[in-house]
Amino acid sequence: MQQLKDRIKECDKLLIGIGEEWNKDSVPEILKAYEKLADLVKEKDYFIVTTVTDAEIFNSSLDSRRITAPCGNETWRQCSESCTKDIWEPGEIPDDICPHCQAPLTGNTIEAKNYIEEGYLHMWKKYTSWLSGTLNKNLMVLELGVGFETPTVIRWPFEKTVSINNKAVMYRIHDKFYQLSPEIKDKAVSIAMNSVDYIEET
Repeated sequence: MQQLKDRIKECDKLLIGIGEEWNKDSVPEILKAYEKLADLVKEKDYFIVTTVTDAEIFNSSLDSRRITAPCGNETWRQCSESCTKDIWEPGEIPDDICPHCQAPLTGNTIEAKNYIEEGYLHMWKKYTSWLSGTLNKNLMVLELGVGFETPTVIRWPFEKTVSINNKAVMYRIHDKFYQLSPEIKDKAVSIAMNSVDYIEET
């Protein structure tokens, strides 16, 4: 764990991926883990990509300007029939009925019948711009609890980033899916442990 702290301290850029182990349904007191993570990275130039849709990360002291949630945010609401690309904040439509077509609202996530992606695209553009500035930089990639529910969002792109950047190093922490691909095994550390527990103990 000290080695991880040292790696974070030494890096120029810190890319963090947060996956399904961080769902509040699995960890009722997940905010404590987010606060521990925030304390660990507070002085670094970081960006977070999360596939968790419960929006708990936005209740933490992690900088929301450095977080993208491409799988959506269940506290934001969209029309269940996608009659409009409008997305509403929590409580903005008290009766939870679409004002355009009267269909029920639903969470603005990939679970919706027709996911309205506009909600995350602004931050995704910021992320890709930030990521383009990591090439030839001392990049630390910290992958926390990312499995295979949506591997095209974090797991596989992060592996590609590490393989391309000669100065990158990766930590993959997961209870079950800690294995490394052959392309990055010499530049990565795998830890077979629940990533929430690991961060809380760091």
